[in-house]
Amino acid sequence: MKKTVFILVLGTLLVGLIFALSSFAPTTVSTNTGTTTRMISLTPAGTLTKDDIESLKFMIQEEKLARDVYLTLYNIYKLTVFSNIAQSEQRHMDAVKTLLDKYGIENPLKTDTIGKYADPEFEKLYNELVAEGKKSIVDAINVGIKIEKLDIEDLKEAISKTKNQDLTTVFTNLMQGSENHLEAFTNQLGRFSQTSPTTSTTVAYGQRRRNRGK
Repeated sequence: MKKTVFILVLGTLLVGLIFALSSFAPTTVSTNTGTTTRMISLTPAGTLTKDDIESLKFMIQEEKLARDVYLTLYNIYKLTVFSNIAQSEQRHMDAVKTLLDKYGIENPLKTDTIGKYADPEFEKLYNELVAEGKKSIVDAINVGIKIEKLDIEDLKEAISKTKNQDLTTVFTNLMQGSENHLEAFTNQLGRFSQTSPTTSTTVAYGQRRRNRGK
């Protein structure tokens, strides 16, 4: 019993370290999931509910949405924060995919093409967020702030609904990563403008989240 508890704690701490370091990732997008996979494999498989399965399918698309928007905005403005955080979002996708694989759940993403998702609502959101970000560099940073705030809300909701240790561990670390991203974008906004984020796309994005599962 003590050995099992020790392994669970060790696995949680190591996965947490990986996601903390991901906030300082290089500008290229990494697809190496080996370390994350090994850490998650230390935790015994639990039971998944229908909500857990839906959360995993939703989260991998949401993380891809963030990655895709940031890569697109980086190509426009060449602002390093977008490429750095896109790298972290790729790691987040990889972690969720590891859970999908571990529990034998089909990955809803059939392509890695930017702006393409299993759920057409995500494609709509991608187009709306990119269009807003193209207006100016300040608008682009505000888009990053919106995405991270809403990701945090979604992750909190998913954590509150699950009793699965794997999901709790990974989602908690994703949330910590999103909090770091939010801080990074907020700091960047201070360099360019004192303007607060607008709410138009935030409302639409939030409505998509609330409608999930209905």
